[in-house]
Amino acid sequence: MATLAPALATSTATAAPAATPGAAVSPAAVPTAGKSALDRYAKQKVRWKRCPEPEAPPEIRCATIKVPLDYRKPGGKRIELSISRVQATAPGKRQGVLLSNPGGPGGPGLYLPLGLAEWLPAAARQKYDLIGFDPRGVGSSAPVTCGLKPEEENWLRPYKPETFDDDVAWARTVARKCEKRAGATLPHITTRNTARDMDLIRAVLGEKKINYLGYSYGTYLGAVYTQLFPKRADRFVLDSAVDPERAWRGMIQWWAEGAEPAFDRWTGWAAERSEAYGLGDTPKKVEGAFWDLVARADEDPIDVDGQPVTGDDIRSGMRWAFFTPRYATEAFVELRNAADGETVAPRKLREFLRPQGRSGAVASAVTPADNGTASFWAVVCGDNSAAWSRNPESYRRDAIADKGRYPIFGDFASSIKPCAFWDRSAERATTVNNKVGSLVVQNEWDSQTPLPSGQALHRQLKGSTMVTVLGGEGHAIYPSGNPCTDGAINGYLLTGKLPAKNVTCRATPESNEAARHNERADQLPGSPLPERAPDRF
Repeated sequence: MATLAPALATSTATAAPAATPGAAVSPAAVPTAGKSALDRYAKQKVRWKRCPEPEAPPEIRCATIKVPLDYRKPGGKRIELSISRVQATAPGKRQGVLLSNPGGPGGPGLYLPLGLAEWLPAAARQKYDLIGFDPRGVGSSAPVTCGLKPEEENWLRPYKPETFDDDVAWARTVARKCEKRAGATLPHITTRNTARDMDLIRAVLGEKKINYLGYSYGTYLGAVYTQLFPKRADRFVLDSAVDPERAWRGMIQWWAEGAEPAFDRWTGWAAERSEAYGLGDTPKKVEGAFWDLVARADEDPIDVDGQPVTGDDIRSGMRWAFFTPRYATEAFVELRNAADGETVAPRKLREFLRPQGRSGAVASAVTPADNGTASFWAVVCGDNSAAWSRNPESYRRDAIADKGRYPIFGDFASSIKPCAFWDRSAERATTVNNKVGSLVVQNEWDSQTPLPSGQALHRQLKGSTMVTVLGGEGHAIYPSGNPCTDGAINGYLLTGKLPAKNVTCRATPESNEAARHNERADQLPGSPLPERAPDRF
């Protein structure tokens, strides 16, 4: 074990923050004592026991390990990290460990191995111990809180001249509450530190390398790991990918950019089926029907099961729905019927009309109610504060301009966020530019990480191979039941060999439905993914 700690210390030192954000980083910035302190962490004994969730089956075991809050000061404050394991079914064929992350930021991953145990082929189950963990600041791993009220967690707000000052006040309040409640901790709840935690998990488990499956935000976490610890990365699958160069304001803005081609695809789809849905027999007529309803709802909100739905609500909800044309069409027809005073079935709109607040929460008896949101802002603001202007008026200008460029969602994405008032990042953002082998998997129609985002990560990971699913809908692909995509991923995990060249698959109705099922999976335990929400990655 002692031989593993120096590698951890070296990688940590070269990635350590400088005293001034943006300044050059030198290995000398880390005290020499850091090596021995990290060696002490690496020698921890893991004591597996029953997991805290009463419904968790006995095959998954949990443990806690200690990690430094601040890797620059490994001898300082420590926090506890919750990890889990489902053991390989054939120890004699064991390849190693397969770590996983379900996305977020702020998504708990402790029970994700239960989903992987169901998904992976039997041959892969023989090879891998499946390792899950709640990232630092999340769930049962030293959860952070800002003490936010549910209404303060609603952060995708449309730009309106008359409410912008209130939105600025809201953003400032969220940042100040977070500073007050968790100011000493938040600077260290970052992707870089979570990647360092992953390497410490590797060392504690006695592994020379890790294998990894990450979804959405988890692709960025995996990419950062390959950058900080390239010699410790073995088989990495990155499903529904984040572009590191756009973390994080640019990724939120991509929700608006991606919605426009999805909208055009939808209008064409609905026009071809005008006899069934009655929205118009040309894309232009369908577009007109959409904006007519938006204007009507802005003038007189639509009552859906007692909830008023405004034109802004339609733009926001339909942004998520457009990526699946049939669902978007059926939802839109229901909304139009409701506007005409007809009785509708709210269950048909349950994915369109989401409850106010707590959409990203992971609350439990021991987890603060706003933990999902607090940990989300910690990462989104703390990973790269340079991406966020400190001038509120710049957000007003951007929101106005982007509503013109991307009328479906541009103002939601570009208007002010709490990051405008967040402290400066402890470290500059990670530049991903390495030749570590990995498999990037991407749907053509993904509402949260659009296809260009996956293509960008593939370019930055120069040793990667990309699987593109033409016609693929939904966010989070594996497993989809599509022999092409599942086969590429399973083959890589089983053999360690990437496809010789990029792979193009074609979606099937069944694979698209499976991907959408992944988005709306129930909460853990037993669920492969936490519930996807349109305001998370």
